[in-house]
Amino acid sequence: MARRNIPRKGPGAIDKAKDFKGSLKKLLKRIKEYKLLIILAFVFAIGSTVFSILSPKILGNATTEIFNGVIAKINGTGGIDFNSIKTILISLVVLYVVSALFNYIQSLIMTGISQRTSYKLRKEVSNKLTKLPMSYFDSQDTGDILSTITNDIDTIQLNLNGSATQLLSSIVTVIGIFIMMCSINIALALVTALVLPVASIIVMAIVKKSQKHFKNQQDYLANVDSDVEEMISGHLVIKAFNAEDKIINKFNEDNEKLYEAGFKAQFLSGLMHPIMNFVGNINYAIIAILGAIFAIKGKITVGNIQSFIQYSKNFTNPVSQIANISSQIQTMIAASERVFNFLEIDEYVNEGTLNTKKVVGNIEFKNVKFGYSPDKIIIKNFNAKIKQGQKVAIVGPTGAGKTTIVKLLMRFYELNDGEILLDGNNIKEYRRSELENVFAMVLQDTWLFNGTILDNLRYGNLNASDKEVIDAAKTANADFFIRTLPDGYNMVLNEETNNISGGQKQLLTIARAILANPKVLILDEATSNVDTRTEELIQESMDKVMEGRTSFIIAHRLSTIKNADLILVMDEGNIVEVGKHEELLEKNGFYAKIYNSQFEK
Repeated sequence: MARRNIPRKGPGAIDKAKDFKGSLKKLLKRIKEYKLLIILAFVFAIGSTVFSILSPKILGNATTEIFNGVIAKINGTGGIDFNSIKTILISLVVLYVVSALFNYIQSLIMTGISQRTSYKLRKEVSNKLTKLPMSYFDSQDTGDILSTITNDIDTIQLNLNGSATQLLSSIVTVIGIFIMMCSINIALALVTALVLPVASIIVMAIVKKSQKHFKNQQDYLANVDSDVEEMISGHLVIKAFNAEDKIINKFNEDNEKLYEAGFKAQFLSGLMHPIMNFVGNINYAIIAILGAIFAIKGKITVGNIQSFIQYSKNFTNPVSQIANISSQIQTMIAASERVFNFLEIDEYVNEGTLNTKKVVGNIEFKNVKFGYSPDKIIIKNFNAKIKQGQKVAIVGPTGAGKTTIVKLLMRFYELNDGEILLDGNNIKEYRRSELENVFAMVLQDTWLFNGTILDNLRYGNLNASDKEVIDAAKTANADFFIRTLPDGYNMVLNEETNNISGGQKQLLTIARAILANPKVLILDEATSNVDTRTEELIQESMDKVMEGRTSFIIAHRLSTIKNADLILVMDEGNIVEVGKHEELLEKNGFYAKIYNSQFEK
């Protein structure tokens, strides 16, 4: 089941960036190649906003024309000039169409930029995952890593798409509307401008109050997601221990916290529009009264009063938009910071230059010391020399360091001290990609992916033909059971790979390792999930595969390693005995004690 931290502050949580300026610079550097497109998008955004700002005044001119025409007709001095109104309305339609077209173009441009940026970031993160040391994954929650790849990059994509142009449009709208109001009547414009600081104070107070609840909402959402993940991935354990009530109660607790945080966040943010509307309506009433007075005195036309009222109603909207956008930008930069921090994690060292074409498989461990943390050394002074083609068994109690030794051999971790030699050369001198081709490993925990059995086996050698794949399956004694399955080699393993048994999974992983045709084969409890008869068949097959090939066998079941060329007996990170099966039994030491304990009545 997944590791949990409550409340969780993973990559999905909304939080302020620790280095806002630094993260913003890195993000701007990422989109620098689209500089011309961004400028073009800004130009279209400004154009769209300007055209939409001009529309109310032109509409007011039409109203004035109609009003004057009606008055003239009443006085008998004329009538409504429909041609003039027609011209005004046509120009108004043109403005609306051009504004909508400009807005569409800028949206298209920014969508393309945000999609390309997120595509490249996902690609970089994916490549980064293959270059990180195993020690990183040991210390990180898988959910946090997944959240960086999905939630954080999605946050960047969504906010990058609209925030920048919306912020620019909102600022241009406030300035543009104020200019248009001043062109109609400066006194009314100054009265309306008094709404701006009031609206700003209200908006910032609401945003400040609600932001912590939005952050809590994301934290508890992560916990609920984790609960669901545990329910799905650990459903067998939950059923086996009758823990349904416990996990449901835990989910209900987290869900309740999510509900409370979500309610407070949405309620407070929902207050913004009613309050802003209230402030806007007060301003509307003041403008209507003052406008009527000015109209009576002949200082303003009726059409201009209509235009001004429309401008005043739209004047407060950009303020709340700017507040929302600033919060979105803050969230985007925080997500960017987490992504960039992930991309800047130290990668594994790959200083080697040698290739492995002539490697035959002579291995030597010289004074090897290692600990997963510097203060806890578990391999204290390991020395061993293995000749090419030898079948070496590593045995010992749980926690003795058996699996750690082969992980060090494959350079999954760096040594604290000492060295490991492959054909006389330190493994650090080989290119890492070359070194990985030397080994194939079969673990006790099988790993297969959602796909056909044929594709799963071919994972060991992507260029293998169907015949080579089937031959490898036959060698591992997997061919028979594969052919009894629906669709045989073309049967699709589901996401959990639970549509075949544990033993069958193990046979497939062994066949996959055989297909890789490595110089060094590592079997870590590879037959632990198969029955005794199948184990004997696998042993016969593996004996053939291991002929002339250096092999390491880690086993608790000592009956499986009787014919090993060399047995290394480990305890507490050290080799305590070395020899063949019969020799070690004759010594009647540590190995004999372990062996005999497995056959005591």
